[in-house]
Amino acid sequence: MNFFIDFVLHIDTHLISIVTNFGNWTYLILFFIIFIETGAVILPFLPGDSLLFAASALAANSIYHLNIWIFVGLFLAAAYLGDSLNFFIGKKVGSSVSEHAVFGKLINQDNLNRTEQFFNKHGGPAIILARFMPIIRTFAPFIVGGSGFKYSRFLRFSLIGGFSWVTICCSAGFFFGNIPAVQDHFSLVVLGIILISLIPAVFGGLKAKFGK
Repeated sequence: MNFFIDFVLHIDTHLISIVTNFGNWTYLILFFIIFIETGAVILPFLPGDSLLFAASALAANSIYHLNIWIFVGLFLAAAYLGDSLNFFIGKKVGSSVSEHAVFGKLINQDNLNRTEQFFNKHGGPAIILARFMPIIRTFAPFIVGGSGFKYSRFLRFSLIGGFSWVTICCSAGFFFGNIPAVQDHFSLVVLGIILISLIPAVFGGLKAKFGK
């Protein structure tokens, strides 16, 4: 866990090390990180927003010889494929999720039923919003898949969410990541990105607890 925290907070330094040691293989390495963060239900703590931001900032710096359009294409593919994999894992587990050895500890049947009702009523906006929230974007496709949500409908909103997410994060990194003030306080910027992306989840949790 300490390694993951250090990797996220100092992701710019770690990415420079990856680029230096692996060259063009960096594209594939980062693709798999985003794919796993999105598609592997048990690894929600891998970096997402911060990795897109940092990778795009490096691509804007000519000394690293990285192509921003390759990053954008690979990140889009990783987001779509990861979401789909996660969806079908949830669909495979299905209504027995509460009895599953691993997932049953995270999701009970009552929560699954409420989630099914929620996504049937607010499916589109909820799926799109989940893409911008760490951890939640990893569990959302899994829960939606297990709720009986149609894949064709899920994919439509997943494409919108993934495109918006990659476009915003990569644009921000490419155009602002190399500003001296950002570079000098990169860890704080990354922490700020994480905190901002968690606001909807925190607000939703507080509303659910105290809303009545």
